[in-house]
Amino acid sequence: MDDHRDRVGRDLAIPHDGFGDVFDQRALLAMLAYALEWANLLVRWLHVTAAIAWIGTSFYYIALDYHLLEPKNPAAEEEGVAGEAWEIHGGGFYRVEKYRVAPRTLPNPLHWFMWEAYTTWLSGFGLLIVLYYANASTYLVDRSVADISPAVAVAISVGLLIVGWLVYDGLSRALEGHDRLLALALAVVISVTAFGVSHLLSPRAAYLQVGAMIGTWMAANVGAVIIPGQRELVAAKLAGREPDPIYGIRGKQRYLTLPVLFAMLSNHFPLTYGHPQGWLVLLALMGLGAWVRHFFNLRHQGRVVWAIPVSAAVGVVVLAVAIAPRDVSTSVANVSFAQAQAVIARRCLPCHSATPTQSGFPEAPNGVMFDRSDQIVGRAQQIYQQAVVTKNMPFGNLTNITQEERDVLAAWVQEGAPVDGLPSPSGRGSG
Repeated sequence: MDDHRDRVGRDLAIPHDGFGDVFDQRALLAMLAYALEWANLLVRWLHVTAAIAWIGTSFYYIALDYHLLEPKNPAAEEEGVAGEAWEIHGGGFYRVEKYRVAPRTLPNPLHWFMWEAYTTWLSGFGLLIVLYYANASTYLVDRSVADISPAVAVAISVGLLIVGWLVYDGLSRALEGHDRLLALALAVVISVTAFGVSHLLSPRAAYLQVGAMIGTWMAANVGAVIIPGQRELVAAKLAGREPDPIYGIRGKQRYLTLPVLFAMLSNHFPLTYGHPQGWLVLLALMGLGAWVRHFFNLRHQGRVVWAIPVSAAVGVVVLAVAIAPRDVSTSVANVSFAQAQAVIARRCLPCHSATPTQSGFPEAPNGVMFDRSDQIVGRAQQIYQQAVVTKNMPFGNLTNITQEERDVLAAWVQEGAPVDGLPSPSGRGSG
């Protein structure tokens, strides 16, 4: 903390100007941090709920389109019905019909599906603000990746969402009707973006940024292409004009959902974004997700190609082996518990304590604390994995741990994580 302000999430600053005469500054900061936690919980809850509704609806209609059969009733064909499907769900039978373009007369009411997409994006952007933009110094910036300010990091993030949509929309219009070429072009855009943000933002934020960019494509596609097209279909019918079928074809997306879902969940898995070539790991997993989605698209058409899930499973195994942590060699030896504890006190304890001193962390992340020796020894392997192997901790290297200090921790754990004067908890010698 500096001489002029304390920070909530590092980037929501509160000047001292006279507040100390009325309020206890630390209590106010704790209250604001607590409010941010509640905002995080509620917005995340809304985001997940809306996403389930949006993705579920999307998956259902993709499957429905592929399940449609030619109508058996000649009268239905004369009415313009292109296909029909019989379904059973929840103890009832359903008959669903899809028109080639539109029915002769518009039904009332006509149900629209758009707010699921809008709510998912708005709540997702709200999460970016509450968690990442309000705590940019902690979550967006990693000075070992790029020495940029929080304001610049936020500008990069927002700018990529806007520019990404413009690029996507331009490519979609230019390559309309050339689905494979469009897919290749978008794969190039995603790859370039993943590489670029991996050199600008923190590894965790880089994954989320790519997912947010693709999610923006999907939501903006609903708002700027699909819904206006559907409004044009309705307007044509109301005006007595023959609707243009192109409005019912444009904007269909069938392969982006699973890649986006992985990106949104990735911050729980540092073994992916924490890899030195994390952007390649992201692309590999997104590609595997799209490949699995292709299996289901074919299956909905009555084609079960088992080679797809089998090859995807093989791909996952190959990737897992390729990025598996290797043994960490170190020239440091005979490290005592006191030496390891000193490193942990300097570099880990500011966050992982019952009373954290690192701004932006009102409480110990995931309840992990290293105030006592038994807490340190009990999590020795976790410390080794996070601080030595993946180097995911300290978070964004906020406490500026050095490689020499990581080597000390590595040697201590490799020697059995001994506690001075006590037997090694692993049963091995203390070296």
